[in-house]
Amino acid sequence: MELGAFSVSLNVRDIQQSYDFYKKLGFEQMGGNIDQKWLILRNGTTVIGLFQGMFEKNILTFNPGWDQNAVNLENFQDVREIQKQLKAAGLSLDKEADENSSGPEHFVLKDPDGNVIMLDQHR
Repeated sequence: MELGAFSVSLNVRDIQQSYDFYKKLGFEQMGGNIDQKWLILRNGTTVIGLFQGMFEKNILTFNPGWDQNAVNLENFQDVREIQKQLKAAGLSLDKEADENSSGPEHFVLKDPDGNVIMLDQHR
């Protein structure tokens, strides 16, 4: 099972303050819109997202169909197929992808410690 690009989506209180902090750690903006209160930052192959007011907890995020630079992959496992495999393995999902759809979609589950994991396909 190939989950795609990995990043940590951080719930932040003040996007500008967080952006200033992560810039000092060497992160550079690769996507997002600070006026909309979300940014995607990269330092080497490490990717983090800063999100103000969009969700309650930090999220481990996987993006099927993307490499670590958010470049579309020619071949990838669709998020709906990954969902079917995880459900067949006995995992329960907090939000399911619509298996009758195609294109962008996502699903959400939690690990045994309550950490939120999202598989978010953008194409």
